[in-house]
Amino acid sequence: MKNISIWQDTVNDSGKYDALKENIEVDILIIGGGITGCSTFYQFKNDNIKVALVEKNRLGSGASSRSSAKITFLQEDIYTRLNNTFGRDKAYLYYRSQKEALKIVSDIVESEKIDCDFKTSKSYLYTLDSSNIKKIEQERNIVSSFKEKTTSIKKLPNGMRIESGFYVNDTYIFHPLKFIKEIVKKSISLNHRVYENTKIIKIEKEKDYFKCYTEKNIIKTKKIVLALHYPYFLMPYLMPFKCYLEKSFLICSSVKNSYDFNAINIEKPLKSIRYYNDYLLTVSSSANLAFASNSRKMVDDLEKNTNITNYDYVWSNYDLMTLDHLPLIGYIDDNLILSTGYNTWGNSNGILASTIIKDLINNKYNIYKELFDPRRAFNKQKLINYPINIFSNLYSFIDSKINKNKVFYNGNPRFTKINGKSVAIYKDNKGKEHIIYNKCPHLGCSLVFNEIEKTWDCQCHGSRFDLDGKCIMGPSNYDIGYK
Repeated sequence: MKNISIWQDTVNDSGKYDALKENIEVDILIIGGGITGCSTFYQFKNDNIKVALVEKNRLGSGASSRSSAKITFLQEDIYTRLNNTFGRDKAYLYYRSQKEALKIVSDIVESEKIDCDFKTSKSYLYTLDSSNIKKIEQERNIVSSFKEKTTSIKKLPNGMRIESGFYVNDTYIFHPLKFIKEIVKKSISLNHRVYENTKIIKIEKEKDYFKCYTEKNIIKTKKIVLALHYPYFLMPYLMPFKCYLEKSFLICSSVKNSYDFNAINIEKPLKSIRYYNDYLLTVSSSANLAFASNSRKMVDDLEKNTNITNYDYVWSNYDLMTLDHLPLIGYIDDNLILSTGYNTWGNSNGILASTIIKDLINNKYNIYKELFDPRRAFNKQKLINYPINIFSNLYSFIDSKINKNKVFYNGNPRFTKINGKSVAIYKDNKGKEHIIYNKCPHLGCSLVFNEIEKTWDCQCHGSRFDLDGKCIMGPSNYDIGYK
């Protein structure tokens, strides 16, 4: 069994890009090499301007390579929630944006001849609980009111019996890492450059430009696109209080029969499925990161929820959730654009964001600008969720400090102090000890050990480190290895 995603394990690892080794000056700097950053880089490929894309690790190494890789407008009960919060017009506008995202990616794949296992797939929404039949009917009625054809069902194509559900046509599945790598490859030119293993550790605003500092160099740029999973530069914007991270586990198991459909239920526990070649990919056991420190229990719950105990791959993913269920895409300051908060639907929204960002930079009207504006006003859903979100953020920080040695560790790892500093020591199955400083460099939370993937994870904001403390996922920019 492998504890990496199937996307990471089935992509050609060639085509690496060098780290930045000199000072440069560009018109646009894109920070973040996930699906948003790479799609935005692609949007400017034919423009006669200087564009740089920087990624702190490898392209697609973050959340983009750890999703279920669906591109669909059928997203749980999103339209019911948006209708209740904003009214039908905005619910329809979001639906329209997701349909447009499908067309964008389809056009790119076709025009560029992208080899990314791109397939048409029906999307199913279902419930296993009879008490949720009314919710299914509400969501179907709203989607149908948008003139979208829906078809009711009592079982999924693989024979799984359900209480109620429906499906829509013409959605997609794909291989996200293959897509990312191909669109970047087709966008490289003398004026359009990509730098991997390049961390932006500080940004300074000058009169009409920014100075972005890496560990050794400076990038001078007129505009910045923050295409980050978690926007770590945004403390003044109180991002931790406007959103939260959700953690989920995914498994891939080999199957005899594969089907061309994807499905998700409407209740908890989550059970989202799709097929890839001869594998069934299942997402389950999701929770607010503040309350998801025990990875082993989450996987045990996943096995219980799915009745799957033999699988070939298991991995976790983090999704940034906003309080009103809408992404954050747009200007947050002069010449500074943010794109994040996709509420588990990062493939469609990340690709859509690239076109919105290009319109904003070119001062072109975009119909979705106000809907996704990160500076949008508070609404009733935000007001309802705001106190809960503050509590979860405070809980994760306090719990990380007072409860470092979790009861489920069973003595490994162990915690002590060396030279007055708190460290954690994990002994692997070969008897080797791995020592790290037990403090996330981002905001100082203590770390939890992820037994499934053998990583050190921050339960506050999702930074991740390998056994020896190398940072493999932000928002932290720094390693925590003991030296």
